[in-house]
Amino acid sequence: MAKKKKDKKTLPEQVLDKHGLSYESLAINALDLTEEEKQAKFAELRIKESDIYKTLAAKGDKTGPVVAVVPLTERLDMKKLAAVSGNKKAHMLPMKELEKTTGYIHGANNPVGIWQNKHFPIYIDKHAENADFILVSAGELGRSDKLNPVELAEMIGASFEELTE
Repeated sequence: MAKKKKDKKTLPEQVLDKHGLSYESLAINALDLTEEEKQAKFAELRIKESDIYKTLAAKGDKTGPVVAVVPLTERLDMKKLAAVSGNKKAHMLPMKELEKTTGYIHGANNPVGIWQNKHFPIYIDKHAENADFILVSAGELGRSDKLNPVELAEMIGASFEELTE
């Protein structure tokens, strides 16, 4: 297989560079791998599945769009998200509204790009607060950025909250 030259940086990576945040760009798409291949890839990258965070877009009844960044291994608690974001209720954005609202397709949403372009409130699950690193989507399917969660939260004005069931 021919070695392909390094892909150009995604918008979120360009923003991270501009703000001086260090990160490691990784090519990983766990959805395309068998369980065995996934475990081998995780071992190679020295990560666990719980290090990978998903960026979920929801809509609050009072504030409009809100974003939650939670571990892939956990479920977002909509009541907790509503409470921390100043809403009575919140619901996941319908798939047909996702790209129009966040600018990203399902699976490629990331907190940096959404913060840069949309300025929606972003909340990161407490699990990340004391972690050395987390992985978030780099804004494209199959690409992730490994970075320090506290530095990320400071840059995008996010708070660490109890967001999972």
